[in-house]
Amino acid sequence: MDLSTIDKQSVWHPYTQMQDWQMTRNPVIASGEGFYLIDKNRRKYLDGIASMWCNVWGQGKREIINAMIKQLNLLQHSTLFGLANQPSIVLAQKLLKLAMGMDKVFFSDNGSTAIEVAMKMAVQYWHNKGQNNKTKFISLENGYHGDTLGCMSLGYLEKYFRPYKGLLFQAHRIPSPLLYGSGYQNTEKLMQDCLEQTEKTLKKYNSECCALIMESGAQIAGGIIIYPKDFQSKISQLCKKYDVLLILDEIATGFGRLGSMVQYVAENSLPDIVCFGKALTAGYFPLAVTLTTKKIFDAFLGDYSANKHLYHGHTFTGHPVGCATAIANLNLYKKSKLIKQIRHNSDYLRKRLSEFRESSIVEDIRYKGLLAGIELAKNGRPIRLLKNKRRINYFIMQESLKMGVFLRPLGNIMLVIPPLAIDRKNLETLLDTQLKIIKKIEKDI
Repeated sequence: MDLSTIDKQSVWHPYTQMQDWQMTRNPVIASGEGFYLIDKNRRKYLDGIASMWCNVWGQGKREIINAMIKQLNLLQHSTLFGLANQPSIVLAQKLLKLAMGMDKVFFSDNGSTAIEVAMKMAVQYWHNKGQNNKTKFISLENGYHGDTLGCMSLGYLEKYFRPYKGLLFQAHRIPSPLLYGSGYQNTEKLMQDCLEQTEKTLKKYNSECCALIMESGAQIAGGIIIYPKDFQSKISQLCKKYDVLLILDEIATGFGRLGSMVQYVAENSLPDIVCFGKALTAGYFPLAVTLTTKKIFDAFLGDYSANKHLYHGHTFTGHPVGCATAIANLNLYKKSKLIKQIRHNSDYLRKRLSEFRESSIVEDIRYKGLLAGIELAKNGRPIRLLKNKRRINYFIMQESLKMGVFLRPLGNIMLVIPPLAIDRKNLETLLDTQLKIIKKIEKDI
């Protein structure tokens, strides 16, 4: 294909004001090499956001590509509606060995659908047990679980989802433990009050609530909120106390992002249902999974006429190429000792973040594993606009591209969220670039 003839204006981009897009010269990516994206003019950009938080090994990882090619030569697609395929079975067994306490794997193709599956499982679990009144959900403020209607209802972020509010169902909200801007003097008191409010909500609404859902280990899209030690564990205990299921969303935080292969294990918080995606296939193929316990699964068993089975499915459920991709990816995690590498890089990140704290416009930094959120603010007020009314998020993205790095912040929050297997040299380049941009912003506000 002649890339010089491509009209990039024909695509409607996600989470993008297209009026602004039409006036930019954002690159058209034509290929990739290692941790770099390459545009049609052969200019390279370090992928500073892991291709929307999912890339693990960078581009061109031969072990994964070869596994995909091998599977394509054997079987391109076969439905799980009434049939089975070998890659889905092998992957399910691998996942169950990793995910302590889980017994069954349901396949879908992206994070939002994995969450929708979890929601339907939770509601129908209680229905099948004869408790039809338990249909509502509890979720955390600042949570994000995807962009479908059910996901927006649970992870309602006003700035994203206000136009759709009339379509959404109501969920009971419990507070999120973000210390910055909360008025609390220490994390301990904040966490105590959050847990007290959570218990009040569970006690009041447990007869009508089927499940509590939360991101596992940290909230990302809602502002990079890292949970205090034992917070998630205590939430898990409260759910069991009040007989409400716990759904954990590890779509963005699982498989090493926070420094652990399975985050709920590290958090000592066994869920009833857990969702994985993003890094599951290293970003090479759309695939997501919803795992659950034997207790939940058994509630769906019975005579056909009892109508207890789960009415949910996707055309590409358990796609053999996606499953083969995930199998190769998980094998590489073990072979490369990736979690150990992530933890070493996390130590390096922690040390480098001290340089960011010296800036007059960095008011808070929240980090864990290979994830950091750098709050750009002045006198307690988020920096939204620079001189000439330039929006800070646009400025960060455009300046980073000029420097050969691709960054996409969350408004005034600069993200550090690189590919999980990034080497030290490229991680250093990424952080150096972000420091340079912050110094430019200091001069431009």
